[in-house]
Amino acid sequence: MTAGPRYWDRFGAHPEPGGTRFAVWAPNAQRVQVAGDFNGWDPNRATELSRDDWTGCWHGHAEGAGQWDRYKYRVQCADGVWRLKADPVAFHTETPPAGASRIFASSHLWQDADWLKARGKAAGEHASLPMSVYEVHLPSWRRGRSYRDLASELADYVHRHGFTHVEFLPVMEHPFGGSWGYQTTGFFAPTSRLGHPDDLRYLVDQLHQAQIGVLFDWVPAHFPRDWWALARFDGTALYEHPDPRRGEHPDWGSLIFDFGRHEVREFLIGSALYWIEEFHADGIRVDAVSSMLHLDYSRGPGQWEPNVHGGTENLEATALLRSLNEQIHARHPGVLTIAEESAAWPGVTRPAADGGLGFDLKWNMGWMNDTLRYVERDPVHRSHHHSDLTQPSTYAFSEHYLLPLSHDEVVHGKGSLAGKQPGRWQQQAGGLRGLLAYQWAFPGKKLLFMGGEFGHRAEWSADHGLDWPDADEAEHRGLARLMTDANARYREHPALWTRDADPHATRWLASDADANLLAFARFGRYDDGTALVCVANFSGVQARDYRLGMPWPGPWREVLNSDAAVYGGSGVGNLGTVVATAEPWSGEAASARVTVGAGTVVWLAGRHPSPAGDGRS
Repeated sequence: MTAGPRYWDRFGAHPEPGGTRFAVWAPNAQRVQVAGDFNGWDPNRATELSRDDWTGCWHGHAEGAGQWDRYKYRVQCADGVWRLKADPVAFHTETPPAGASRIFASSHLWQDADWLKARGKAAGEHASLPMSVYEVHLPSWRRGRSYRDLASELADYVHRHGFTHVEFLPVMEHPFGGSWGYQTTGFFAPTSRLGHPDDLRYLVDQLHQAQIGVLFDWVPAHFPRDWWALARFDGTALYEHPDPRRGEHPDWGSLIFDFGRHEVREFLIGSALYWIEEFHADGIRVDAVSSMLHLDYSRGPGQWEPNVHGGTENLEATALLRSLNEQIHARHPGVLTIAEESAAWPGVTRPAADGGLGFDLKWNMGWMNDTLRYVERDPVHRSHHHSDLTQPSTYAFSEHYLLPLSHDEVVHGKGSLAGKQPGRWQQQAGGLRGLLAYQWAFPGKKLLFMGGEFGHRAEWSADHGLDWPDADEAEHRGLARLMTDANARYREHPALWTRDADPHATRWLASDADANLLAFARFGRYDDGTALVCVANFSGVQARDYRLGMPWPGPWREVLNSDAAVYGGSGVGNLGTVVATAEPWSGEAASARVTVGAGTVVWLAGRHPSPAGDGRS
């Protein structure tokens, strides 16, 4: 099988004059036919496909087969048994639990040329651009909405709250809705639960016209065992690795791709490129990368096989990921690749040519775990665990990071983000406002799962969806306004994003365990002289007239205060401006007296009198 620039043009079902052309890879099958609506699903009338002995591919033309028709492959497997299989490269499917593929050719006329042109011009600049991501599970954001229903509602909501991007939990077809798309069977087909593929194209198009980027969550780490899908497709371990020590996942009960097989690599890379080219995705977030990289992932002694060098690294998976990133970046400048990697693999965001994996961004799981562990404690105990708060500063620049407060933190008994905060509801709401303001100031791009922006009280349930009536209550409106303002101030202050990966652009000003207080300064470009100071008081009492070292003397304007009355807070603050004087403190050239409410985060913006500023190099 030779690699092509558009894998999906060579496989799947493609309408043509008089019928449809089919092609499928099944090298160990004895015979392959196509059965469907166009031949009454009658085995005696099924369309026989011809085999290419060199590639193991089967192809042929089915008379009368056309748009919307359902079909499956009748595969006489290596064991002689006939089995009905869904098309691995189907572009549309029946709505689960039905599992047939559908013939579909797109007729969508894209209207986002300006967006794509601007995206291409910004290639390579993602590290110095603002990025705040709203993570969405489309079926449960507003239950009962289709892709087209969501197009105007979601675009308006995300734009109004100031997020730069949305990230869709996997939209690829999956038989079990409770997997949220992470048990993928349709690697080229969006779920039909919300409409047909052009409806999803329309949703992405509308988001782009609203100046909102779209990231797709994508799952190459594993696939489900459903007999009618990829599993033992031609009667043999074809897509999955034949050795259960490498081909079966102990945690998820699923199968693992044979990453070293050329045809499987082409299938997976073709799938990623498909969502970029056919659905105009602005980025691909690769799920469960750690499980791909480590042969001993979730396995005990004797349950895994070392690589050829005797190590634990999955050499074939690392080669796949490097190739994936290289091909995406070469073919689609400006499209991002993002890794969910939790095992501290070195060089995830280092270029593949330099020995890294080549991703643009990596989820900072350490920041998420350390910070949530800290804020879940009662304030009276936090001083004994101050290292949880400060630990992320030691690795904040080891990769190009995105800070996630994702769906994983509000499921499986973990409660909601608001519910993680100690105390009663009013204190919880204040704590969540402080956490979000802290996240938006900390080095790295940002991601928040839906509902977090208004303080959803219950743990997220895909079956129930979000409790939108709660969003109209006062504290929830205050949280939503804080999130909107944080996004606006974030975009307005380049110090918060132009030098995210530069350790010289962040300076730690205070780390006071007794006061549960942390402060740091973020600096803008070397020539603009701007800085933003974040002061986080995670104690249960006000920090009044707290003396803080400041980068330079002069006025510092309070641009965000998570305890402001408009957000439902007490209104404790600094009357709009803090004046730093030329009195050195804690190694800084100036100092100021600041007041920060209990559980509150304050942002102070300043500009150095000299053009070069004080962004130390």
